[in-house]
Amino acid sequence: MANSTVANVSEVKLSSSSGHRNMPVIGMGSAADNMDGSTLKLAVLEAIKVGYRHFDTASMYGSEKALGDAIAEALKLGLVSSREELFITSKLWCTEAHPHLVIPALQKSLRTLQIAYLDLYLIHWPISAKPVENYVYPIPEEELQPMDFKAVWEAMEECQRLGLTKSIGVSNFSCKKLETILSLATIPPSVNQVEMNPVWQQRKLVEFCKAKGIIITAFSPLGAKGSGWGTNRVMENEALKLIAKAHGKTVAQVCLRWIIEQGAIAVVKSFNRERMKENLEIFDWALTDDDYVKINQIPQHRMMPKEDFVSPRGPFKTLEELWDEES
Repeated sequence: MANSTVANVSEVKLSSSSGHRNMPVIGMGSAADNMDGSTLKLAVLEAIKVGYRHFDTASMYGSEKALGDAIAEALKLGLVSSREELFITSKLWCTEAHPHLVIPALQKSLRTLQIAYLDLYLIHWPISAKPVENYVYPIPEEELQPMDFKAVWEAMEECQRLGLTKSIGVSNFSCKKLETILSLATIPPSVNQVEMNPVWQQRKLVEFCKAKGIIITAFSPLGAKGSGWGTNRVMENEALKLIAKAHGKTVAQVCLRWIIEQGAIAVVKSFNRERMKENLEIFDWALTDDDYVKINQIPQHRMMPKEDFVSPRGPFKTLEELWDEES
């Protein structure tokens, strides 16, 4: 990992990237429930001021416009000297995960974000759905469809060749589904974004991705407590509290440090300036062997099994089929 000049945030180089921008290992997430655009815009501007250069969004989140407005404002104010200083990720939603809709979906995201290219574009979930004009979530079960992995991935590759995105990847893919993509890819996925934290460590997936040169990005690295669907199992874990106390750090800092020590990237969602700053203060210390003994003993629990993608009429009839028994 090389250090950037901004807030000393480490970066990683993505495989199969057509760009020169490395990916900062800490990013700001923007899946903000019940947050208006102006509030999110201000939060992103604060994040840029304290040193964030990596921002994660998705068409489904409805946050692309606010993020784009914040980027435009940051450039206008001189908070960043050019678009090239930022690393922006967005995602292809299920209803647009069809070969002929991939490029138009990315072009729409670029228009909303008011930028010329993405640094990373991800397939949001390994499932397609009936194309619709407006997103509805959860997707009605009769509209769930199996994804044509080969044709959709070919369209993703074309996005990169056209320069619409510097890198491509996936999100919420199991080892088995990644194997399918790798077996047919000309450009392999650079990233797999998944739920990952000390309470859901994804050990099998981490080892698989390391062996294949795929970087894991961890969403919900702190358990997404207070989001309406997250859990307090992470932030209130007694072992993590003990480790934090021993280091004079917060539980959040311990979780983020653990993630980057796995060689992964953390996308963390906080709109409080002080917590934003704290989340970047993880690069001048390390976890000990004793810390790892404690962390490795934490009972494992997936907080987001995603039952709404499971249906007797859909492509995944059980959670085991969705996660390939990695649940």
